[in-house]
This record gives sequence, structure tokens and C-alpha cells, in this order.
Amino acid sequence: MHALTGFSLVSLLSFGYLSWDWAKPSLVADGPGEAGEQPTAAPPQPPHIIFILTDDQGYHDVGYHGSDIETPTLDRLAAKGVKLENYYIQPICTPSRSQLLTGRYQIHTGLQHSIIRPRQPNCLPLDQVTLPQKLQEAGYSTHMVGKWHLGFYRKECLPTRRGFDTFLGSLTGNVDYYTYDNCDGPGVCGFDLHEGENVAWGLSGQYSTMLYAQRASHILANHSPQRPLFLYVAFQAVHTPLQSPREYLYRYRTMGNVARRKYAAMVTCMDEAVRNITWALKRYGFYNNSVIIFSSDNGGQTFSGGSNWPLRGRKGTYWEGGVRGLGFVHSPLLKRKRRTSRALMHITDWYPTLVGLAGGTTSAADRLDGYDVWPAISEGRASPRTEILHNIDPLYNHAQHGSLEGGFGIWNTAVQAAIRVGEWKLLTGDPGYGDWIPPQTLATFPGSWWNLERMASVRQAVWLFNISADPYEREDLAGQRPDVVRTLLARLAEYNRTAIPVRYPAENPRAHPDFNGGAWGPWASDEEEEEEEERARSFSRGRRKKKCKICKLRSFFRKLNTRLMSQRI
Repeated sequence: MHALTGFSLVSLLSFGYLSWDWAKPSLVADGPGEAGEQPTAAPPQPPHIIFILTDDQGYHDVGYHGSDIETPTLDRLAAKGVKLENYYIQPICTPSRSQLLTGRYQIHTGLQHSIIRPRQPNCLPLDQVTLPQKLQEAGYSTHMVGKWHLGFYRKECLPTRRGFDTFLGSLTGNVDYYTYDNCDGPGVCGFDLHEGENVAWGLSGQYSTMLYAQRASHILANHSPQRPLFLYVAFQAVHTPLQSPREYLYRYRTMGNVARRKYAAMVTCMDEAVRNITWALKRYGFYNNSVIIFSSDNGGQTFSGGSNWPLRGRKGTYWEGGVRGLGFVHSPLLKRKRRTSRALMHITDWYPTLVGLAGGTTSAADRLDGYDVWPAISEGRASPRTEILHNIDPLYNHAQHGSLEGGFGIWNTAVQAAIRVGEWKLLTGDPGYGDWIPPQTLATFPGSWWNLERMASVRQAVWLFNISADPYEREDLAGQRPDVVRTLLARLAEYNRTAIPVRYPAENPRAHPDFNGGAWGPWASDEEEEEEEERARSFSRGRRKKKCKICKLRSFFRKLNTRLMSQRI
């Protein structure tokens, strides 16, 4: 078992919550029908649902987790709602977003490997009925603001074709906060801000966090509270590039680490954007019948200012720092407020939970992996969820020391996979960087002192942790509990039998923004789509056995790109 170093222990004890309450009480704390005053009568109609998703915000990057970053709005909303402290997401962008909108694990949508790249002919499978489509069936008006990152090579893949009445945001995963330019390699750059299905050239120059909050407020101002509303705000913040308005940066001028300083400014700006959206809900008559959900999409990127301390790992890994989510629910409709929930939850659970709140129905035909957890959130009941498949990625680099024999003949431990069953968590293959990374307070981060918390170099491909007793994953019990390892390996094998082939097509040069007026956008024709589908079917049947030189080169560069992007994301 790894022990906390002297530095780490001092770090953990010294990072207090700085309470700078610059949000007006009338805007957040004391609005009509606020949590904790009097029981709220049953709403006359389905509730308005406001889902706020942040990008790359670390577990330690919110005030109520003891952060050095000021988030007064999030702290107050969480304190008067229900904090979700056993809530899991995915380690990178596309998987979390796909599971939110489909209620299904990645292995059941073909998106179990990496992210959707801008030049890939790929998107959220068109045969999936999305959450906003289900809510439309229940009579909801649906609107999306922010980052899509679920593919756009065909118009049928766009948000407005997948259940949203309106859309303002970016289609790719990483854009400049002011210019909205995105480069997917040297010389492959284009503009990416869209309104509906059109390029929003005229909105360039506005900081995206503020722009998205303004659009959300505009939607509320122009919508009747008498009709149920689903508003999905997927902030680009706090993903790189690290950019912030100067006035927020000035507040953290004493931070020695430059990346952490910029990152903190972006988080506080996002917190104020949430304040403005909450204020609009109250001003325009939505708040009393609203459910506000806040969630991160994956762990923080520690080399870009984020912090998941004291959890192990970072974005892109299956350690707790990559998959343990920030989350809370704030609503006057909650039956038990001002508390912390440790009910096991996963991002796939929002689909059936929100459809149920809307008065809609789900059935076995929907083949969902999520559960309706509203009774657990609102009333404090036990969660219906007892396990989580974090993922099975057969394309990720196989671990050198893994084998089928090492998995008792049940599972090839070289394959990257992670699962939690009850209090036990099993990881196989290469889970990603497994360091414990203290908050970046020093100007010289990472520095030699960081090595005190690095994972020792070991030759293994199986890890087992009791997450309830050891949430920081410091004591590997795989050698002591082979019985539990066998049970969880068998469970992985059962899940794998239900998996569909990975959909990760080669990039197409026709996607270059130069062929689309300088902007990222749909580019594939129906003929190209049919050809791509046929290639995918051939691949799944195992018939791609060409020996030509160009095929070998294509395979080589695909593997090389996969390794490079695994490091980049």
C-alpha cells in the first residue's frame, strides 16, 4: 500500500475553501421557492430540465471539494440541493456525451475507442433514439447550447437532426474561445461556431462561456414557462486552450503556476455564467418547477491546470481521477434537500431518469444501460445500480504484460477495460497514467517533488481495489483476492459478448475546411456514406486481410495517430 508523503499530507490539509461570496443573494440563495423552506406542491406540469455540462473540470476544482478556486454559485446550489459523491462519468469527451444522450454504454454504440475526430466519417449512431428526441415525444421544447463533439460528417448527425429544436455551439472538440478556430493538425484549420445548421460567422469575437450563458438566458426569456423545456448547456470551459477574460485572470494573479492561474480564472467565469442562467430561470418564471443538473464530462487535465486531488489519475485514464464526476442536483422539487448522496450513479442514468421526470416511458426495447435514479436523488432511497462498466476498448494499445493466461483463461488482461461491481473495481490492460498529482501551487510544476507521488513502475496488467474503503486506489488487492478478480473478469467477458464492433473509421481528406468555405461542417455524400458502411461491415466480418503496401501504411499511421491522440487528449 502506498503511503501519503509528507508533502501530500500537508497539501491535503492546507487547501481550504476560500469563500468569496460575490454572487448576490437575491440571484441564487434567496429566490422564491428555494430549497429548505417549505414543502413544494406537486407541479402542474412536467418540470423544466436544465442540464449543465462542463468540460475537463477536475474533481478538486470546485469550492465545496476544498479547492483554491472560487465557485460561489456552484457551492451554494450544491449545498441547497443534493451533492452526488458516488457519481461516475467517462474519461474523455465523446464517450460521456454519447452515454448522456443515449443511456447506453460505449460498447453498445461502437464508440468505445477514443473520441470522434473532425475528419472522421463518424457520429453518434443514427439508429439511436436520443434523450432530446424522447423529451420531444413527451411535449418538451428542446434546446442545446455549447459543445457537441458527437460527429457531424453528414447533416443527419447534427444536433438539430438528433432532437434539438435549436443549437448554438461548436461541432468539434477544441476551439479558440474567441475566434472559434480549430486546427486538427498542421494546416488543417477551420472556423467552428454554428447556429442551427449554419455557420455563425458574425458571433466570432465573443468569449464562448459568456456567449453561451447569454444564449441560454435568451432562450428562457423567449419561452413560455407553461411549456416544459429541456435546456442542455454544454460549456466549452474549462477545456484547453487556456483563455480567460482579463478581469477573471486578475483575481488569481498571486497564483505561482501560470496554467493553474488561467484555469482557475476560466472556472470562476463559468461559475458566474451558471449564476446568470439561474437568475434567468427565476426572472422568467421557470425556477419553481425546474430541475438543475450539474455534471463534469471527465476528469481534469492535470498538465493544463486541472486537479483531481486526492484521486488517482487524470483525464483519459480509468483511475478514479479520470472517471469520478463532479455532480449535483438543485431543485425546489427535491423531497430531501441539503444533503450528500452516496448512491452509485453513472452518466447513462440521466436518460431514463429525465425521461421518467418528463412523464415519458422507456422499455426493454430501448436497450438502456442506465437506471432511473430519481428516487435515490430526491428521496434518499437506495440506488438501483449495483455495477458500472467503465469501458472495454479492444483498440487501445495492449498491455505488454497482459495475457489470457493471466486472466485465468477468462479474459485477456492485455485489453484495456475497467469495471466496478459493488465496492470492487477491476482494471485490466493499460488504464493510463496512474499518478497521484497534488494541486499545482508551485511555479515550477511539475518539478522533482511531484515524483514523490508517482506510481512505481510495475509489470502488471490487473488491479483490484475496494473503492468504498480505498477511494484513492492506494492498495492493490489483486494478489490477495483472486476470487474477486475471477468474478469481475467473468463479468467483463459477459459484457464483451454484448459489444458491437468498434466504429473508428479512417480520416477523409474531403473533410478539410478548405472544401467547406473555411468552416468545419458536414461534407459526406450519401454515396460516401454507403461506401463507409460497407467498409465497416467488412471489417466487422473479419474480411479485411489485404496484404498491399498501402494497407500496411494506412494501418501503421492509424496506430501512430491513436498513440499520439491518446497522449494529446
